[in-house]
Amino acid sequence: MANFYTDNPDLKHHLTHPLMEKIVALKERDYTDAEKFDYAPLDYADALDSYEKVLDVVGELCANTVAENAEDVDHQGPHVENGRVVYADGTKANLEACRKAGLMGMAMPRRYGGLNFPITPYIMAADIVSRADAGFENLWGLQDCAETIYEFANEDQRARFIPRVCEGETMSMDLTEPDAGSDLQSVMLKATEQPDGTWLLNGVKRFITNGDSDIHLVLARSEEGTKDGRGLSMFIYDKRDGGVTVRRIENKMGIKGSPTCELVYKNAKAELCGSRRLGLIKYVMALMNGARLGIAAQSVGISERAYQEALQYAKERRQFGKAIIEFPAVYEMLAVMKARLDASRSLLYTTARYVDIYKIYEDMSRERSLTKEEKAEMKHYSKLADACTPLVKGLASEYCNTNAYDAIQIHGGSGFMKDYACERVYRDARITSIYEGTTQLQVVAAIRHVTTGTYLNIMHEFESHVLADNLCPLREILIDLTSKYEKAVATVAGAKDQTYLDFMARRLVEMAGGIIMSYLLLDDAQRNASFNKSAEVYVKMTQAEVAKHADFIANFEPEQISAYKPE
Repeated sequence: MANFYTDNPDLKHHLTHPLMEKIVALKERDYTDAEKFDYAPLDYADALDSYEKVLDVVGELCANTVAENAEDVDHQGPHVENGRVVYADGTKANLEACRKAGLMGMAMPRRYGGLNFPITPYIMAADIVSRADAGFENLWGLQDCAETIYEFANEDQRARFIPRVCEGETMSMDLTEPDAGSDLQSVMLKATEQPDGTWLLNGVKRFITNGDSDIHLVLARSEEGTKDGRGLSMFIYDKRDGGVTVRRIENKMGIKGSPTCELVYKNAKAELCGSRRLGLIKYVMALMNGARLGIAAQSVGISERAYQEALQYAKERRQFGKAIIEFPAVYEMLAVMKARLDASRSLLYTTARYVDIYKIYEDMSRERSLTKEEKAEMKHYSKLADACTPLVKGLASEYCNTNAYDAIQIHGGSGFMKDYACERVYRDARITSIYEGTTQLQVVAAIRHVTTGTYLNIMHEFESHVLADNLCPLREILIDLTSKYEKAVATVAGAKDQTYLDFMARRLVEMAGGIIMSYLLLDDAQRNASFNKSAEVYVKMTQAEVAKHADFIANFEPEQISAYKPE
């Protein structure tokens, strides 16, 4: 049978990264859980074996159930009956298969019924699910909303809600409204406290993914008279309590199996999650960072599917007496697609490992005081995660769209037809650079790491890594590109003009991302020669892109900006 984990050795390469041994030991508290749970690992090898077995199940289920159902789900889609969402038949089958396989609540602690997986193998599962059906990933992947309950809710709420997610109930995060999209400070859904300490929610939410889920995290205005983010709190709404109806499902371009809902809250009973007034300032920020890593995984999974569809077609399609993969114009496209895929996947799992370490330390700090060294490590990896999350969400989603576009192009006229999966993949890809923060918002989040030197420090750290002789010439190219990047940053930041910085931000962030991902691919190639080709292709691509952006910046004056604004 087909298997989307075992047929892709790149996944195991990232799962067995040297840093994983440290991550797993921290996550398992030096494997002391084995004393309490008979299925907890005894050591690192045991833990890796457990991750691989679960990922094998994910890979088989995705290849033989989710992927097989994807076309029918895309055609049928969900619909609304009496204010409730009815999933497509294939979606129901997918969810039931995941429940039976125990693939819900993967990253939750064992005491709540979870598998206690680090974020890295969980994100790997999301990558695999997205390759099968990006729309289904939006339902399955929202289980990571349980992380917000685990981090910020009280113990009673954790004990009541997290086991339900681990048993297979679905979640959603109800943030946006008709007049509050990216500007979440404008959220106006009203929360009114009741004498018994519960709250009633009233208002409308829009563009809510999986909006008829079992358990909702809701951003609402708890402080009467406020108009900014300081008046917002986070709430947990349980569908069993009623009070929320689905007004309609949006008619979308892609990810059609994922119901995107408009919800009406009418005296919906809810519970405060965490402290008042911190809903946007603290809790949504944490929730969105997790969601952005999830969308990066979705983007990589879609990129993988686009590449696989294009590669298979190029091998099978014959023109002028030979398979079209034999034509340089085609295999050049495929080589670039694979390089983009490998680069974005490498940054994805690098970011996931950074998130893993600082999140585990945060969790440990709830159990005991951290040592000085542990606090320093937590701060270090938190900064790296903060820098890399917008980078991977922004760039992986853009690469995903480009790969989906190129997959259509390689198929030619056939790719424009619904007979081929790449047509659906192309439509599914488009949303990745929009939701959970557009690429432009990721640039806004990333640019401070350009100006403060975070990305430059990462580049310099990679320069010192040991490399085989055949990879050293590529490193020399990157050292030169780093110098060009540093000069471009100095030019823009030195102008001390915020509008000029904002205008050039995308170029600077793309330069940083390209150089960092190039270094990551060199590290991959050092560990595994199968990445040599992608490393060389991607470094050469980055060389051209950095030169282009550096030249534009060097020949552009701040006073020219106004000429670019359309009349």
